[in-house]
Amino acid sequence: MAEASVARAQNELNRRFIDAIRAGGGTLPDGASGAPILLLTTTGRRSGQPRTVPLLYTRDGERYVVLASYLGSPTHPDWYHNLLAQPTATVELPGERFAVRCSVAQGAERDRLFERQAAQMPMFTEYQQKTSRRIPVVLLERAPEPGGLT
Repeated sequence: MAEASVARAQNELNRRFIDAIRAGGGTLPDGASGAPILLLTTTGRRSGQPRTVPLLYTRDGERYVVLASYLGSPTHPDWYHNLLAQPTATVELPGERFAVRCSVAQGAERDRLFERQAAQMPMFTEYQQKTSRRIPVVLLERAPEPGGLT
């Protein structure tokens, strides 16, 4: 019961944050300026409905890197499960929106990308210490434009 209550509170906080980002034309709400945030829209694995979450990210070349930390919760976030079921999604950044293909980094690549993001955003080290699960590192790569050359 307590976990459901926490999830509802987190969903409401996310909704307000997303609304503020969109209303500001991509500008981040006060207190979050400078944070590299993207909006990720997945397809709900059970509902089939679009689900949008704000996520901190880093870059690895052309790829966007996000961590499925869920603040150190013992379970993976819903958006991660949605991507496992349907590995295509949409990313919104200030002034642009594009389709992505998603994959989960493994082995040495996962470790390298996690450590690099945690070095820039130390809270991720704390989240990993709070949970017994290994926090997944998700790679978001731009999908080819429809009708474009591949």
